[in-house]
Amino acid sequence: MRLSTKGRYAVMAMADLARSEGGAQRATALAEIAHRQEISLSYLEQLFARLRREGLVESARGPGGGYRLARSAEDTKISDIVHAVDEPLRATRCAQSKGCMTKGERCLTHDLWEDLGQHIESYLASVSLADVIHGRLSAGRQAA
Repeated sequence: MRLSTKGRYAVMAMADLARSEGGAQRATALAEIAHRQEISLSYLEQLFARLRREGLVESARGPGGGYRLARSAEDTKISDIVHAVDEPLRATRCAQSKGCMTKGERCLTHDLWEDLGQHIESYLASVSLADVIHGRLSAGRQAA
């Protein structure tokens, strides 16, 4: 699975944004999120530019400006966030058009990793930001 800091940080920041909004639609400054999540502000600015282009957040300028969710936390899927920051959700090392072996064929375990990638994709598409911030994940329920 190739989920780099781009995808993880985008999900962390969006979860923080969803939690800080609560029921209100107030904008949250990226500097606040950067401080709470210990993520570089300049890195967050790059991620939020992509999230805004994909329609996941809205920006507000001026005093009290910042970002807010473009749709409810319940309607925002984790897979949407990861895809918005151009993060590939592949478990194989193969390129899209050819296999990973020297002569372009698929490796012996290609189907295993491809299937795993599809399960990961399906799982992230089934989890909303609301699930994350309200601890409605299986690991969270077991720990509680």
